[in-house]
Amino acid sequence: MPNKYGKLLENKSPPLKFQDVPPSSKSLVLAVDDPDSKKVSGKIWDHWIVWNIDPTVSKFPEDSVVDGQEGINDFKERGWGGPNPPDEAHEYRFILYAVDVELDIPKDSKKKDVYTAIEGHVIEKSELRAYFSPVS
Repeated sequence: MPNKYGKLLENKSPPLKFQDVPPSSKSLVLAVDDPDSKKVSGKIWDHWIVWNIDPTVSKFPEDSVVDGQEGINDFKERGWGGPNPPDEAHEYRFILYAVDVELDIPKDSKKKDVYTAIEGHVIEKSELRAYFSPVS
């Protein structure tokens, strides 16, 4: 992932494109996390959670969300919290869920709340992985 998406630089969310969304989808959920942070912080670090994305949306331009509700990340901020690995390059997962419901959850929800709400409602899941190294 280019440095400009990092927390300490421009902290912009990267552009994303979606395709082949199942026609039965009522909404999409996007989660971005860092499983490598578990060895440093003791937990998987959540960088972004967005729910109730219209399933007809096919992309998010750089630094914006076209549709959906952004929740609270592990920086305790709403929206994108860019990568900031403290030790070495980390792998980041961009996980898109097609679900058969629109979620009725509080705006200050976190990834765990969203995952609880979509349990039993996931039609399909897609994952993209990217790497980011500490900015020197």
